[in-house]
Amino acid sequence: MSKKVELYDLGSASYQPIWDLQHAVQQRIIDEKRAEQKGQFEGARLDDILLFVEHPHVYTLGKSGNEENMLRSMLELQELDAEYVKIDRGGDITYHGPGQIVGYPILDLDRHFTDVHKYLRFLEEVIIRVCADYGFEAGRIEGATGVWVDDAKICAMGIRCSRWVTMHGFAFNVNTDLRYFNNIVPCGIDDKAVTSLQKLTGREMDPEEVKKRIVSHFENVFEVSISPKGSLQEVEHNIL
Repeated sequence: MSKKVELYDLGSASYQPIWDLQHAVQQRIIDEKRAEQKGQFEGARLDDILLFVEHPHVYTLGKSGNEENMLRSMLELQELDAEYVKIDRGGDITYHGPGQIVGYPILDLDRHFTDVHKYLRFLEEVIIRVCADYGFEAGRIEGATGVWVDDAKICAMGIRCSRWVTMHGFAFNVNTDLRYFNNIVPCGIDDKAVTSLQKLTGREMDPEEVKKRIVSHFENVFEVSISPKGSLQEVEHNIL
């Protein structure tokens, strides 16, 4: 496998700084690609990046989302110790919080395939295979991006792509407190439930084990080699 991806596990981190980090990494990949295309770049370009992170309680609204899908006031959110952030990905409103594995692949699709819909289907396939590892048949619902077990969403997805370089990604409910989804209409869909691996299995999951499975299936689906490179400190040292 000649295509390489560097993996950084950021641990628990607030939403805004990691959003800014994604933008910085995306912009560097774009700048290096454009310089190379103009014959103005020497040396090795930055590889594709995969970030894992767990956010404190936060609700994010995509650029095409409906604010009415947030069912709580700002005061109520403060009482829940939750943030509300309008962001630049596609999709509607979703929740991030403890017990959820959030993955942000920052990939130059010129290195893979220039097809955003195919990219989303590949991301879905990674999570579908992880669910299968734990004995659950997950799948897709036509017209509703993400991964579902029966009629309950287990993984939300939303991306932004600029010059074929992606950011944002997926939010996989592992040990997530699903009660926080009661404060929104998740992804703008009001007739479907949400679920988690913990709810499906009836036991608390080992997030490190789940991450290893995500990495393994990501390598196979995208035909890449993923190398762990460290944490937030290493991102700042190696990339920024």
